[in-house]
Amino acid sequence: MIELYTAGTPNGKKASIMLEELGIPYTVHPIDFSKLEQKEEWYLKINPNGRIPAIVDKENGDFPVFESGAILIYLAEKYGKFLPKDPKERSIAIQWLMFQMGGVGPMQGQANHFVKFAPEKIPYAMNRYVDETKRLYSVLERRLKESEYLAGSELSIADIATWPWVKARSYIDLSLDDYPKLKVWEEKLGARPAFIKGSEVPKKS
Repeated sequence: MIELYTAGTPNGKKASIMLEELGIPYTVHPIDFSKLEQKEEWYLKINPNGRIPAIVDKENGDFPVFESGAILIYLAEKYGKFLPKDPKERSIAIQWLMFQMGGVGPMQGQANHFVKFAPEKIPYAMNRYVDETKRLYSVLERRLKESEYLAGSELSIADIATWPWVKARSYIDLSLDDYPKLKVWEEKLGARPAFIKGSEVPKKS
């Protein structure tokens, strides 16, 4: 049994979509940001960084895993799915996972912040991060012109990690009209039952 500590953010949805795709039982523990639960001492023992998501693998001695990319790799290795075994193909999947972790997530996250949530509108910051998000989307577009999925011909943890962020582009009113391959990819993955169900975790009360 996997215990999932999460909230309804793109990073949180990575873990729940992965668990749904694997079809394994898991228990959801919603983390309430308004109460700063992610900073409470009990949670910092699971995730020292005080962020979501995190998991605890009850079948593996209550082993905790934090950082969304690390969670995806851990689950892929444990259950033998969504991460190729061939060394080169595995490396490609991890490269595109790291592209999301180090590029799409942080840059789009900053764009979201400065466009939607910053108390002061700073045009330089807004333009910088929105433009960088667009550049990263162009990299994804180029990749998807040559490959059905980010890591090749099959769904991988790279797709699972990237899709929730592309889906969340509405925060910065970013259209996919200039990225037709990315749009097809987003719609195709968004129609998968596990992506639909995983995106609804945690349930809104």
